[in-house]
Amino acid sequence: MLTPGATIGILGGGQLARMLAMAGARLGLKAHIFSPGANEPAFDVCAARTLAEYDDETALKAFAEAVDVITYEFENVPAATAEFLAARRPVRPNPQVLALTQDRLVEKQFVQSLGIETAAFTEVADAGALARGVAKLGRPSILKTRRLGYDGKGQILLQGGADLAVTFRALGGAPCILESFVQFSKEISVVAARGADGAFRAYDVCENVHEHHILATTTTPASIRPETADRAVEIAQKIAQAADYVGVLAVELFVIERAVGPVWEKLVVNEIAPRVHNSGHWTLDGATTSQFEQHMRAVAGWPLGATRRHGRATMRNLIGVDANGWRELLQEDGACVHLYGKSEVRPGRKMGHVTRVTPETP
Repeated sequence: MLTPGATIGILGGGQLARMLAMAGARLGLKAHIFSPGANEPAFDVCAARTLAEYDDETALKAFAEAVDVITYEFENVPAATAEFLAARRPVRPNPQVLALTQDRLVEKQFVQSLGIETAAFTEVADAGALARGVAKLGRPSILKTRRLGYDGKGQILLQGGADLAVTFRALGGAPCILESFVQFSKEISVVAARGADGAFRAYDVCENVHEHHILATTTTPASIRPETADRAVEIAQKIAQAADYVGVLAVELFVIERAVGPVWEKLVVNEIAPRVHNSGHWTLDGATTSQFEQHMRAVAGWPLGATRRHGRATMRNLIGVDANGWRELLQEDGACVHLYGKSEVRPGRKMGHVTRVTPETP
């Protein structure tokens, strides 16, 4: 267990690392950011920084010697980097989690091995395998690269008439996974934490709406049945325990409703995010302990904090030019505005978010 004044190394310097560093500072924990990007928003708020590539072993060794424990803000940190660091300092979550979640095929196989349902899927190594996969799963279906996809990148929806060879080449011929299309009624996520001692705490289930493949809004609690919410949390806990996870993670799920007959909701796991998550940003203003503080507590070996909500919370991402309306948002009573300090506004870039918390009547 670390003590106040200790230094937590964070791989990655984006807005998630920025918010982790700020949460840690509140608890007397210092953040040392390691990133290859020169203009990262986390550099504005950290105690120390290392500007180097993830394969620079000299820089990585010096970084490890300067910190007490290491974590990461995004799952595409090279697994080899995490393994190199783990030989020198504790890395939380463990490097095996990175390897698991960086490959969509391996991730889905892991989830299914726990008896948890996912979309039907098949491995696609070439155009011929894609044709066989489509014959098996039908259309519509979704072709995704196994690695490095996020916010809709690295995936193509296959509908009737699509040329399969052209589609496969459009993703660069990279190893892929083909997934059946899930007709869902809602997208939800469970943001939860597991401590070094195995303690587990989850926030109330979130309901998410995406626009142009990017998360637009998150509302908590989700409009699902109580027993469905309980099952979603149980799924997240089962995944965290099986992976020996330490820190905050998010499990994204689809809700499928019965078309006729009694009310019925089935859950299908979509993805695991081994980190603090966009759908948990509402916790900064809407919960007793934010997801960022919770993660820093977990990786430091500290007790987890309470996850109680202050009310009904709605978080909206400020994407691209949306952030230009910050003046109007600051004038709105009850709007909690967070800007990430990014110097360049680009379409599709997350520039900040705004959360509104409404007290609930007993």
